[in-house]
Amino acid sequence: MAEDDSAAELTELVEANDLTGIRLWLAEHQPYEIADELERVPSHIALVPFRLLDKDRELEVFEELDPVHQQEILLGLRATAFHELLESMDPDDRARLIGEAPAKIATRALAGLSPAQRKMTAALLGYPEGSVGRYMTPETVILHRDLTVGRALEVVRANGADAETVYTLPVVDDGRRLAGTVQLSDLVISDDESLVKDIVDVLVPRVSATEPAEEAARLMQQANMVALPVVDSEERFVGLLTFDDALELIEAADSEDIARQSGASPVAGHYVAAGVVRLARARSVWLLLLIVAATLTVNVMQGFEATLEQVTALALFVPMLTGTGGNVGSQSATAIVRALAVGEVRLRDLPKVAWKESRVGLLLGLMLAAIAMLIGTALVGARIAVVVAVSVIAICTWAAVIGSTMPLLARRVGVDPAVVSAPLVSTLVDATGLLIYFTVARLILGV
Repeated sequence: MAEDDSAAELTELVEANDLTGIRLWLAEHQPYEIADELERVPSHIALVPFRLLDKDRELEVFEELDPVHQQEILLGLRATAFHELLESMDPDDRARLIGEAPAKIATRALAGLSPAQRKMTAALLGYPEGSVGRYMTPETVILHRDLTVGRALEVVRANGADAETVYTLPVVDDGRRLAGTVQLSDLVISDDESLVKDIVDVLVPRVSATEPAEEAARLMQQANMVALPVVDSEERFVGLLTFDDALELIEAADSEDIARQSGASPVAGHYVAAGVVRLARARSVWLLLLIVAATLTVNVMQGFEATLEQVTALALFVPMLTGTGGNVGSQSATAIVRALAVGEVRLRDLPKVAWKESRVGLLLGLMLAAIAMLIGTALVGARIAVVVAVSVIAICTWAAVIGSTMPLLARRVGVDPAVVSAPLVSTLVDATGLLIYFTVARLILGV
């Protein structure tokens, strides 16, 4: 059956109570595929195939689910299965789940953990929300810098099964302060009598456990790392941020930015499973704010009503000018939000960004003004065409500056740059663009 019909097929099997068919369906799919299909169906449907998974695959599928669906699955499990599943999770994944869960689930989850796992989870939950400490794994193989390579390999073999990763190994001194990291591949090819301190990478990037998790993930992406060491305020090693968690962080951050750039609040969970009311609620607040902001355009039009009465042809070009200005501003805003996210632009670059974008806007304005001049001359004559052409140049330049500087100024005052991106910039440029247009018309036409 086609991939698009998998959720429908699974639903039919559950509703028919065909346990054999469900087991066959589970056997034919990989854990990430099963998780995706479970997120597409109602929770009471998803619970049936989930309960039929064997213990190993159950954990794999569960960890592929987003937190919203993880919580729904947990609520449908019996107490024993509930606690066994949480106990077998990686500490960082469990801490994030509990940290985002309602108090009812969080309390029940912590109470059922073994003392060792509860202590580890509580330690991770002690870090600020959104910090890298919430996402790192404390389950690592730690090597002392004075070990021989041969002895270090013995430590890896003895403890590697309990670690989330052994490809990047933290190296510490007597005070557990991070000396650097060593790659497992470097250990394997080195002489057994060599010392770890002779092959350790002492210049490896590291981050504090209280730093923002997204910034740590971006650092890993920039430095092409598979694991990033995390330290406390005294440079003592406390955990590793692994590449799979970094990818999830970047995906979540990008998804949130995309939602905000479109003028909506982020919606947790799978889109297919999200209800109509929840989707509408996520978009309605921003639309209400934007429609209020759009009244600026109405006020500008009202203020220049006398000008429009004298030269009614000016009204023909209002949609074109506002649309063009909004598009130029949105392009600039999107480019800068993206550059901020990946670290290509910093706050101190604001003058440089504004100067560059003003020239980009000017070039775009000159190109579009030539087209506007031709259209305007053919429709309403040369005098008004000149007004439109000059206005296009000014509006495009202005829109590029506004679109590029607003995200940077938002970052400066602690607001998510994506919040002030495309829709808000477009609305602001609409109103100010009309001011430019009618001012140019008065100066050139003398009305």
